[in-house]
Amino acid sequence: MARYTGAVCRICRREGQKLFLKGTKCYSEKCAFNKRSYAPGQHGQNRKKMSEYGMQLREKQKVRKTYGILEGQFEHYFEMAVAKKDGITGENFLQILESRFDSVVYRAGFATSRAEARQLTRHGHFTINGKKVNIPSYLVKPGDVIAITDKSKSSEKIKAVLDTTEGKLVPAWLDVNRDALTATVTRLSERSEIDLDIKEHLIVEFYSK
Repeated sequence: MARYTGAVCRICRREGQKLFLKGTKCYSEKCAFNKRSYAPGQHGQNRKKMSEYGMQLREKQKVRKTYGILEGQFEHYFEMAVAKKDGITGENFLQILESRFDSVVYRAGFATSRAEARQLTRHGHFTINGKKVNIPSYLVKPGDVIAITDKSKSSEKIKAVLDTTEGKLVPAWLDVNRDALTATVTRLSERSEIDLDIKEHLIVEFYSK
């Protein structure tokens, strides 16, 4: 599957805010955004006032890169959100993004970033309802139980991740058992529980043109 392989710190600088794409490094003094918060490139420090379309486009790009999703799949999720009869389109859209397997692994504290969660899921470190799943884009449902495989519990990589995420705040829609290394999806997320600076109405307006 194709994916972005460039410098992720440039993404945060382009969007003008931290997107926390590199896990613990984003909270340290090594974070590039702390040193250069302006956009990359020769004219990065000369930000111009954006048009309405420009703001909508940047918001879409920001959210897409936060969740690490390619354009086609991003549009597919939006179409899914529009097709839902209940709820607000923008909130439905964010709920779908949060329901991705890699995002749930990250939210549960089994990875330090969404990028790491994608890598760990692809390498087969987790199961869903007892079956190994290595598809980061798999959408979880209420009642699903995510668990670290028995083999991976002894992995030094997994141990290091769990040590780093010890004490991490877990959203109310997940029931995490750190002893058993499981996370149960008790329900889908609500908009108030998504702690990201997202203006989803701009994305709705972008795709409504």
